[in-house]
Amino acid sequence: MKIPEILVVETIHKPGSLARVLQVIADAGLTIEHLSALRRDSGRTLWEITVEMDEEADRSLYERIGQLPSARFVGKSDRVFNRHRGGKIRVSSTQPINTSQTLRDVYTPGVARVCLAIRDNPEAAHEFTALDHTVAIITNGTAVLGLGNIGPLAGLPVMEGKAALFADLVGINGVPILMTDTAPQRVVDIIAGIEMSFGAIQLEDFAAPECFEIERELQQRLAKPVLHDDQHGTAVVTLAALINGARNARLDLRTSVVGQIGLGAAGNGIARLLFSYGVREILGTDLSRDAVARFEALGGHGTTLEGIMQRAEIVVATTGVKGLIKPEWVRKGQVIFALSNPEPEIEPVMAREHGAAFAADGKGINNLLAYPGLFKGALEARARRFTDRMLMAAAEAIAAFAGAELVPDPLDPKLHAKVTGAVREAAIASGAASR
Repeated sequence: MKIPEILVVETIHKPGSLARVLQVIADAGLTIEHLSALRRDSGRTLWEITVEMDEEADRSLYERIGQLPSARFVGKSDRVFNRHRGGKIRVSSTQPINTSQTLRDVYTPGVARVCLAIRDNPEAAHEFTALDHTVAIITNGTAVLGLGNIGPLAGLPVMEGKAALFADLVGINGVPILMTDTAPQRVVDIIAGIEMSFGAIQLEDFAAPECFEIERELQQRLAKPVLHDDQHGTAVVTLAALINGARNARLDLRTSVVGQIGLGAAGNGIARLLFSYGVREILGTDLSRDAVARFEALGGHGTTLEGIMQRAEIVVATTGVKGLIKPEWVRKGQVIFALSNPEPEIEPVMAREHGAAFAADGKGINNLLAYPGLFKGALEARARRFTDRMLMAAAEAIAAFAGAELVPDPLDPKLHAKVTGAVREAAIASGAASR
């Protein structure tokens, strides 16, 4: 797996100095993800150059940069670690507590009045607590990013990142919760035992197939929104991108033959939502027979990888296998979304060179486009569950906001306001809202 490394390089401030450094990096077969100048003084410039390197990459690159007459390899930056130092989130008060009267109001003895009011009318908790602004972000670390089963503690930075984005983009309190249990029934029982503290539950980085049982049981037991983001957040964003991608390729998404390569959590969620959206025929393949059986129970047709490439007009791949799709399999006019990160099943440029009408990878098709607005809208409606209508409303809002692009900027606050409103209205229309 490729991980970003940030090289710190000093160059002499004259034409060609930086270009020679970049050429050394290109000769090493590496892609530059980001370049920024840190400072310039005394005729020298200090650069941060972000490249993606896997564990097997040749580190002699550093020495070759240092051998250039106009450059010096200074070292590697800890910028990413510095942004994580001390954690990425904190709890803060909504009001200053700086007088004895305020203290008596928000804590004892005044808080007793609010406690009794909620005892007598549990609905009052929605008005006088943070319940309607708080989401539990829960993981057991069995499927973290592309890293696999690295455990819940190692997954905490991901959970904190989600919480930070919730707060920054839609004003929601995300609370990371780590679990050591992996048995589905134990996981369900523990979450059901703490759910009262939260307005909604986001399941994150739970491995398939256990994730399906966990989500299903929680949705049945809890009268509040529960969503496994790896399934449904991915599905919403993929549907949004497919709406625009099919339009750009002049295809009708609903009447096109769609192929889903990989039927794990993401692939299963995508196929299920596409069927709900009205796609008539979906072909699927996976190494797991159980995964194919689940897919066929949804109404899909199990086949082979080659069969999908031969028949499908739109192909979605979520396998995590770099280079799985051979360029010669691509047919003229196909739409291909190779969504595995950090390395896709086929590079979009390669797919287009071999005839694809449109191709994209997973770098821009990010769940961040969906989950803040999904949860904000569900909480504003006090939804009892997520419905397919809510998920499709989110996808359509994202697709419309993108304009001529495939997907919009995930950091645009206006996007998340649009998704929030669409989800809230869909919750009301589908009967899932309790207000």
